[in-house]
Order: sequence, then structure tokens, then C-alpha cells
Amino acid sequence: MPVPDGLVDAADSALGQDPSGTVHLSPPDIGPLEESYLVAALRSGWVAPVGPDLQAFEHDVAERVGTEGAVAVNSGTAALHLALLGVGVGPGDVVIVPTLTFVATANAVRYIGARPVFVDCDPRTGNVDVGLAADLLRRLRAQGERVGAIVPVDMFGSCADYRSLVPICADAEVPLVEDAAEALGAGHGGQPAGSFGRVGALSFNGNKIMTTSGGGMLVSDDTALLARARHLATQAREPARHYEHREMGYNYRLSNLLAALGRAQLVRLDGMIARRRQLRDHYAKLFAPVPGVGVLGVEDDESNCWLTVVTVEHEQCGWRADDLAAHLAERDIETRPVWKPMHLQPMNAGAQSLLTGAAEHLFTHGLTLPSGSALTEPQITRVFAAIDEFLRVRTGPSTA
Repeated sequence: MPVPDGLVDAADSALGQDPSGTVHLSPPDIGPLEESYLVAALRSGWVAPVGPDLQAFEHDVAERVGTEGAVAVNSGTAALHLALLGVGVGPGDVVIVPTLTFVATANAVRYIGARPVFVDCDPRTGNVDVGLAADLLRRLRAQGERVGAIVPVDMFGSCADYRSLVPICADAEVPLVEDAAEALGAGHGGQPAGSFGRVGALSFNGNKIMTTSGGGMLVSDDTALLARARHLATQAREPARHYEHREMGYNYRLSNLLAALGRAQLVRLDGMIARRRQLRDHYAKLFAPVPGVGVLGVEDDESNCWLTVVTVEHEQCGWRADDLAAHLAERDIETRPVWKPMHLQPMNAGAQSLLTGAAEHLFTHGLTLPSGSALTEPQITRVFAAIDEFLRVRTGPSTA
């Protein structure tokens, strides 16, 4: 199957891509620009978790997200941990967390000694079911619980319904901590992901829309919260000539070298998003003629299209998501189910939850497909050809 025009223009310059090897879901998109920024940072001598690239990276991300400031840390999980501490979550509190998310969202709650309570998702988007979250908030308060925060997660690069959720949190005087780990560059109603809550958390892990190898960032208009996070992220060291510590802190700061990598990635962010959107749009065309098969959130034109998720209703199309996954695996093409819901994880056995079955359905019927902006022309051709082959056998010739 031919590759659509313009889909692979930049990808062929990416470093480390072997067209004959495994096609990964979302490999890092690293090229000459990143190399030049990193070499310049090395030659500057600033190799520790302090330096001009770190300061510039924080400034540039805050400007992109539209917040007053930012604090760069060594993971998205660290950002979530500090964000929850910053809004006052404490031991014994409950925190409302979507059940459809990566485990870090719930783990950060437990780091503090608080308890995550899980809420189901909107089946159309995978994001938190806002009406259900409002109902859960009322129920928890009626039980006498102190709700320390609500933590919506912007799934697969699409923002949650903040038009509805922000007023609910404001009326209840419950802090909103936005887990935008998957959504940098996305938006909702023209407002950037990461800027909706009192504080937002971003991730720059190796598989994210842009990467610093490993890393994350807090973004907020609350400069006092950010100053507190910065203090805690540097082992809570007091401003003295000697090492003075009055409380427990964390070794969470990002290195200047990784910040330099992030600065180069940020320059290229819009182009990387555009390429992922082209991939998602072509997946949608491939599957459009197939009854019972769709692409999750494809109508969201403000998504960063981090991962494309196809949903398969086998009663209508005659095959399952696992069948397509097995076919692609035989051709060395990586796929993955969507996140296994938190309420089904062994570590959360018995956890309080408010469920509709939507997250479990997406876990059973959903499949993530290769979505990275670094995919080369031969790799993209392999993926589309393999899917087309599968659909021809299962459903007849594709019309895409």
C-alpha cells in the first residue's frame, strides 16, 4: 500500500531507525537538531541538574502551556507526586483517579499516604466520565471522606472534558491536578493541555510525544506552589553555605543535559504532532469501511495524537483486537492493549471504585497501533500493508 504524500518527509532523518527491525509503537524521534543541542550543552560544562538549558527549558515549556512557570523534574511520576503535595493532599485523604490510566497516577497518590478511589471513563474518548466523577465526589463527601484532589488524565493525547470538570471542582473547592503526561501540545477549547488545573504534570519519557530520555515537569500559575516543588525536588536543601535540611526532600531535578535535549524537541513539537495526526487519519481511512471498527477520539482536532487506538467490536466485524495484534506481531510490528484499568490491577484489589464497565470494555476491545513521528517510509509501508493484508483476508478488499 502506498504511503500518503507528506507522511514521511522528516522521519527518514531520524537517528537509530532500522526499517528491517521491529516497528515500535512510539520510538523517540531524535535527529541532528537534538544532537547539536546536546553537544553544545556538554561543551558548556553544565552537566549537573542546574544550568542555562534547564532554566530555558522550563521557561519555554511554561510559555508553550501558557502558565506562569514550570519546574523540570526527572519523571512524570515525580511531577505528579510534587503536584499532589503542592495542593495539600495528605495522609488519609482520598483522591479521585480515573481507572483507565497508567499506574503512576495512582502510585503518586499512595506515595503521600493518601488513597486513590477509581472512576470509570467515557467510552467515546477514554477520558474520565465527568458526570460519574461528580457523583463519586458527592458520595465520598457523604461518607465523611476528605477529597484531597481530582486527577483527570488526558488519555492518548486528548484532553478531558474540562469545560464540565473545572466548574465541578471549583464549586466543590477540590483542587484539580491535571495529569497531562500524554498530552503536551494538545488543547481543549483552544486552551493548552496542562493549564486547566491548579497544577499540571507533564512527562518526557522516551515514548512520549517529545522526550528528554526520562523526565517530567510541573506547570502552574501558582508560583508559590512551584517554588515549594522546586525546594522539595532538590532534597529540601535550605539556602545556607553548608547542607541544611529541616524536612524530607527528594532527588527529583532534571539534568541540564536532558533539558538541552528537551529544548530541541520542543522546537520540533508541532511538526511531530502533525506527522502523528497524518498517521491517525490514515488509520481511520483504512478502518472506515469495516463495520464495528473505529479509531478512538479521531474527531478530536486538538489532540496531539500521541497513540492511535483502534476499537474492535468482534460481533460486528467477525474478528477481535487480539487477532490483529497477533497478525502484526508475526510481522515484527508492535501493538499493545490500552491501559489495564487500575481497579483490575492486583495491587488495587478491593479498592473503592465507581464503574460502568467502559474501561474494561476498552481494555478488551482496544489496541494501540504504531504512532511515532520517527517511523520511516519503509516502516510505515510495512504497517499499512500488513493491516491491509489482514483486512483483505478477514473482511474483503480495503477501499482506503
